[in-house]
Amino acid sequence: MIPFSNTWPYDIIAGDMYVQSCPLCSRDNVLLPMKPKELISVREGKKKLLIFPCCHNKVTVLDSDADYILTDRKLR
Repeated sequence: MIPFSNTWPYDIIAGDMYVQSCPLCSRDNVLLPMKPKELISVREGKKKLLIFPCCHNKVTVLDSDADYILTDRKLR
């Protein structure tokens, strides 16, 4: 069972990935340094280190779907 506490919603707007708020520092509308095409390799099993540009905290993206990314840390 996937822990919902380790997921965070994202949006793709004009080819860029955004989160409405950073799960670690609560900053609004954060542009992620990750492209939508990288989600394909994440879905295939490749892990991706994601560094939030607002607070420089790191999480490892383990999986994703059309709405959420799954990380190795508790985000909620």
